[in-house]
Amino acid sequence: MGRAFEYRKARKMKRWASMAKAFTKIGREIAIAVKEGGGDPEYNPRLRLAINNAKAANMPKANVDSAIKRALSKDAANYDEVVYEGYGPKGVAVMVETATDNTNRTVASMRLIFSKGGGNLGNSGEVDYMFTRKGQFKIAAEGRDVEELELELIDHGLDELKQEEDELVLMTAFEDFGNMQKALEDMGIEVSNAELVRIPSHTKKLDDEGEEAMIKLIDKLEEDDDVVNVFHNMDMEE
Repeated sequence: MGRAFEYRKARKMKRWASMAKAFTKIGREIAIAVKEGGGDPEYNPRLRLAINNAKAANMPKANVDSAIKRALSKDAANYDEVVYEGYGPKGVAVMVETATDNTNRTVASMRLIFSKGGGNLGNSGEVDYMFTRKGQFKIAAEGRDVEELELELIDHGLDELKQEEDELVLMTAFEDFGNMQKALEDMGIEVSNAELVRIPSHTKKLDDEGEEAMIKLIDKLEEDDDVVNVFHNMDMEE
């Protein structure tokens, strides 16, 4: 099937095996959403989105309710969203999105992980220009008329529609993320996952040794509790 397929499969299995860590990260997203727009999902699109993602990750409703309650309390932790930029092995550009209640701890962790992984932590803006922020929504493919759906969603900001296994992946421009979220809600289409992603403008092909080193760096970054997402421009094509 190829190294890229095996890599994606291994990552999926790893995600399933680390459900507790996923719940922790979703809990932080809920906390940030509540701080930003209050505890009522009806009037807080970001919280609504976080709750939908929690459902998709099989996070129990009791855990979701508890996370919202904690976020509304006076003693709630304050999380800052901080993006770190750097280079991995062989000069691969890397962007790391974090949610942290201690930026000193997080920056020290990022510097150490990059250094041990054969890369280096860079300055703000050093690699950001190599990526474009996009909205990404995943929905079930079964029973969908893809052409009809595409026509319906173009007016709501759909840039691209592609199929991955049993899911349809809908891409939008960054500024159309909210429009697409509302359109899918109004159409009664259940979203299995929705997030903002960073798409590289170009990719870098590595040899097997470089690819293996880069994958190890990504894994180490994703293991850090403060890390929400890792994006890079390593070529993952077959």
